[in-house]
Amino acid sequence: MAGYLLTNCAAVIANDGEGLRVCRNVDLLTNGPSIEAIGENLYKGELPAGTITQDATGWFVYPGLVNTHHHFFQCFVRNRADLDWTKLTVIEWLDRIYPIFSRLTEDCFYHASVTAMAEMIKHGCTTAFDHQYCFPRRAGKQLIDRQFEAADLLGMRFHAGRGGNTLPKSEGSTIPDAMLETTDEFIADCARLIDTYHDTSPFSMRQVVVAPCQPVNCYRETFVEAAALARDRSVQLHTHVGEGESPVIEARHGMRTVDYCAEIGFAGPDTFYAHCWELTHDELRMMAASGTGVSHCPEPVYLVGAEVTDIPAMSAFGLRVGLGCDGAASNDNSNLMHCLHSAYMLQCLTASTRAHPVPPPVDFLGYATTGGAALLGRRDIGRLAAGMAADLFAIDTRRMDYIGTRHDPLSLIAKVGIGMPTDMTMINGRIVWAKGEFIGLDEMRLFAEAEAALATMEF
Repeated sequence: MAGYLLTNCAAVIANDGEGLRVCRNVDLLTNGPSIEAIGENLYKGELPAGTITQDATGWFVYPGLVNTHHHFFQCFVRNRADLDWTKLTVIEWLDRIYPIFSRLTEDCFYHASVTAMAEMIKHGCTTAFDHQYCFPRRAGKQLIDRQFEAADLLGMRFHAGRGGNTLPKSEGSTIPDAMLETTDEFIADCARLIDTYHDTSPFSMRQVVVAPCQPVNCYRETFVEAAALARDRSVQLHTHVGEGESPVIEARHGMRTVDYCAEIGFAGPDTFYAHCWELTHDELRMMAASGTGVSHCPEPVYLVGAEVTDIPAMSAFGLRVGLGCDGAASNDNSNLMHCLHSAYMLQCLTASTRAHPVPPPVDFLGYATTGGAALLGRRDIGRLAAGMAADLFAIDTRRMDYIGTRHDPLSLIAKVGIGMPTDMTMINGRIVWAKGEFIGLDEMRLFAEAEAALATMEF
């Protein structure tokens, strides 16, 4: 694999392990999948063999964003007027949406994954975690295999969350029978995927996370066995927690969700939850003490109409925090860059009501980079420094959009927002998106194939 020398970068947002900092007017050199060096005038003479020079004048170069919660398959139910959050309760919405999900085919899952990852790459995301919990019987068991295929096509660094639902509607879940699995089915396929795809080598492009969908839609034994498998195989754990289900869990088990998960061993430094907007300060402190992390998904907060997630308290208590897009059924885009801006602005909206101050804008960039990497158990991604993965994106700031903003690259994305695709996205040392095109791919063909798969669905 060739290396790249990005010359005369206006700013490189570097991190040597001591926090994000701005390096002005420097070069950045990659070597295969990793970063070789960041500094002034790196090469005045002959370049290393195979190195390609790229003029980066005016560019702000950022670490690639790390998405920590999504549901790719939901891209096929975007922008639907009949799924209007403002007129539906969560339960009403679930009752409408799950029958649609149960009709998805294997090809739909593949093309929806291509769709989601393509949009993320265009907007600076270089590592994607997807929580794929939808396994309609008609679609078979190869859905995550097809997701890895989609990630390979686009060059995305991919962590697959093998989800599942085991509790029938007759016992209180919201899941149609056509989407249910047994605990044994779920655990067996998790083990198969770990054996087939999970790679722990440096700069791994494929990993697997054991991720039962949520406690309200699964038997207790599903979570217990999921935790046992994950720890036996040394992989991460994930689920939904704190998005309105705590009263239901309390009615069933005599305790709220955080206590329930802790009691059954589904908590700890190898575990992260999505959402957590309804949790008390005592529950957040309990999670911080156990090392359990949070994937904050800001944009569904607009649609659910619930309280804004208390990121200031999470920060004050020392919780590990990452950012996620969430599924397109509750966020009609897959743009993590946009979520970063939304996350900060939502905290500004509620700042006067909080006991703790809003973290500075730069911290939100940290949640989307080093924070996400930590949730996924990665030490080789999430920051720009020598020896780290060459995952990055670049914005050419020589545009009217950035007049008056260029003095503070660290705050730019959270505070101002980026309203266009990146000028370049690099993953694992390979440029996958540049000058408005996916390198080596025909976007119009990808679009046509995805549209054809979408047309097979029966709404």
